[in-house]
This record gives sequence, C-alpha cells and structure tokens, in this order.
Amino acid sequence: MPAFLRYIGHRLYTTWATFWFVVPFVVTYPVQWLLNRLGYRRQLHTLNRGWARFSIFMWGVPVEVVRESPAPAPQPCLYLSNHGSYVDIMLMFKTIPGFLNMMGKDSLARTPLWGPLFAGTYVVVNRGSAVARGRSFAQARKELLEGRSLAVFPEGTIGDTPGEALGPLLDGAFQLAISTGTPIVPVSMPLNHKFMPSVKGLRVRYAKLRIVFHAPIETKGLTPADIPALKAQVAAQITDDFVPEGGGIPEPSRWR
Repeated sequence: MPAFLRYIGHRLYTTWATFWFVVPFVVTYPVQWLLNRLGYRRQLHTLNRGWARFSIFMWGVPVEVVRESPAPAPQPCLYLSNHGSYVDIMLMFKTIPGFLNMMGKDSLARTPLWGPLFAGTYVVVNRGSAVARGRSFAQARKELLEGRSLAVFPEGTIGDTPGEALGPLLDGAFQLAISTGTPIVPVSMPLNHKFMPSVKGLRVRYAKLRIVFHAPIETKGLTPADIPALKAQVAAQITDDFVPEGGGIPEPSRWR
C-alpha cells in the first residue's frame, strides 16, 4: 500500500477509535458523576468495565485472553502486569472479573472530568511523597484484606521497550502482597503497544490485543527478604510472553 494511503487509513482509524472511546464516556458522564458523589464505587467500576468492553468491541480488534489456571478462590489476588500502552487499563477492566481495584499515578487524578472519577474509585499514588505513598499503601492494603483484588503496574510507568523488555520492578506491590498474604498473578500484555503506542500525539493502529494471566504465586509465609526472588520470578513469567522486535509470535501451544 502506498505510504500516503496508509497514512490516511491510520488517521481514519485513529479517529474511529477515539470516537468510540470518548462518546461512551460523554454519554454516561452524568451517571458516573452521580455514582462518584454518592460513593457507589462498585457500581462505578461496573460502568467502567462496560465502557471498556464496548469501546474495544467497537474498535473491531481481535482480543486473545489466555488463562493458565483459574484464580484462587475466594480470596482476592494482586495482578502485576507490564505496562506498555494506555489501553492496558481498559483491557484489564474487560478481562478481570469482580470489583477490581487499580493503583495508578496521581497524574491520572488531574485528568479533566475523568480524573476525579478515577481517584474516587481506585487508588492513586504520589511517588514523590513518602507520606502520600504510605497513605496509598494503607488504602490498598485495607481493601485487599476486605476482599477486593488489586491491579498494579510494578514498573511504575510505560517502559522504553514495551513488549520486548521489562523495566525494573518497584518493591511496593511485593511488600503489599507479602504483608497481606495475597497471591500474585503475573500478567503479560505483549502486544498492546502496537495498537496504541506511547508517543507524542494520539496514534492508534489496528492491531491484535493479547493478555496472559499466569498461574498464581502464593505469598503466605514469605518475608521481605524474599522480595528479590519474588520479583525475579514475576518478571520471568511476564517476559515469557514478550516478542522481540522482528521476532515471531509466542508458541501456539500456549494459546487458549
């Protein structure tokens, strides 16, 4: 395809994807605002999940979900994933059942309109303040103990080479898992950056989305001294599904 036609196609698809992301939010914003004001966090998350599912459906992209084993029931889990795209949160909302909690940077809370809704429903972290970090850790710990699963991007930000290499993992999520005895579910999303790369300006490309839920790792009986080994184990499982630039797809026998 000539470069000019490919450029036009990309621009049209970016417009299409943006439209079907924004419109559901605008239409449901009054309801979301009211639910947030009333403190109905569970209902607001249910609405967010519906928004994510509808938008991804309208994008028309294939979505592959791999589950290596069922999550341990009935206890909550700590989902630790690589972070390669702004679409990661939507894919996790679509595929993780229940009243999921999400830990995100405090910059998300400053997003116009949507930010206060995110801050009212999930956990925001200001990594520049030890006091704020401690407050967020305490909130996440309390809700884990109350039975609400939590999703965290332990890299802390979108990496430089998403889907190819994993950045250093921060200790906080692992401390949280050990202190509450919560199983860790490593999650791989190796292709999302191809759909929506982290670049200046909005750019969306028609591309397959893939999310892999690895077998849970028990943390009961572990101590802070076990964190380095636990981080290495989680990193190895997440990167097992990565595809080097120019490489092939993961082994088909892993697919479900």
